[in-house]
Amino acid sequence: MGAVFLENVRKDFGKVTVLKNINLDIKEGEFFALLGPSGCGKTTTMRCIAGFENPTSGSIKIGNQEVNRFAPNQRNCGMVFQSYALFPHMNVFDNVAYSLNIKELRQGNPFKKIAVYTRMLNSRIVKYTKTIEEKVMGILEYVELLDHAHKLTGELSGGQQQRVALARALIMEPEVLLMDEPLSNLDLKLRHTMRNTIRRIQQDLKITTIFVTHDQEEAMSMADRIAVMKDGEILQVGTPTDLYSHPKTPFIADFVGTSNINMGKVISSEPGRTTIQIGDQTIQSAQETNKEEVQVIIRPENFIIIKDTDQHAYDNQFKGTIQIATYLGSIVRYEVKVGGQLLIIDTTYESGDSILKNGTAVQLGVLPERVLLI
Repeated sequence: MGAVFLENVRKDFGKVTVLKNINLDIKEGEFFALLGPSGCGKTTTMRCIAGFENPTSGSIKIGNQEVNRFAPNQRNCGMVFQSYALFPHMNVFDNVAYSLNIKELRQGNPFKKIAVYTRMLNSRIVKYTKTIEEKVMGILEYVELLDHAHKLTGELSGGQQQRVALARALIMEPEVLLMDEPLSNLDLKLRHTMRNTIRRIQQDLKITTIFVTHDQEEAMSMADRIAVMKDGEILQVGTPTDLYSHPKTPFIADFVGTSNINMGKVISSEPGRTTIQIGDQTIQSAQETNKEEVQVIIRPENFIIIKDTDQHAYDNQFKGTIQIATYLGSIVRYEVKVGGQLLIIDTTYESGDSILKNGTAVQLGVLPERVLLI
């Protein structure tokens, strides 16, 4: 029952519209990412799902139930905030058990409430029940924090704090897990580790997860599907491979990965072959179009620096000059000037290869199948 549906969700702050008729159909057990630049509306979308914001119009459903009028604590959503929102005066165990304490407060009689309040102030005075203790220790073991149960959160690393926040959200067994840029405060190596941890837990529990990020690499590496947002609208929803290989707009092509994007004039087009003029260069695409002008998009890795033995292997060939060479470990990125255009070219680096120097003349090739027209 953890599917999430948004139908024509609009959100206004005064005279400013930040969400414009958002429609989403997120499947049960899916890892779904909201991806876009700052200010595009992705966090507001998540806050509307969680109940922290009320949409101006439209419907939000979790499972078969519309939740627009429900308070956040009635929606059975777990939330992991960007800042983690941990209690610094509590140890790890107490932070994770906090939600269970609140649940007991809502259900208990006045005498039991006094005991729970006292336990929240000092768990050494009033002990946790065996049920709560077993549940908390079980989730801490699951996120590999069992040995840190009695440490204050300030004594933990960023990645460990991240896992405390995740454990606190998961312990209530929510239908939907919401994560608002939870990796943004971590260094690069730790972000990579936490991506794998979060993805593993999500797949193990098969919990519907909505993940907000502005980092396209995070979204591409973790999500089953991605919604790309801009200016309060959803531009495209698809799998990572769909968005990368078949972007619907130049913005998506540029935001999801790196692209060479140039405006071109269509000279001729027929099934399986379109000829485009870009400046003083002509290029062939295997894609048909009925437009007179198109955006020509080529990914950096689809260019080849042609060797003498490959002179006849490419319909599209261009002479250029290397302006900048950047070694990035597994690849070498070249900026190559071709006519009046500056193109980005990625080549695989193998041990012992020499990196071409600035000013080197090169011949570039690209297959028509790798030339996308929008």
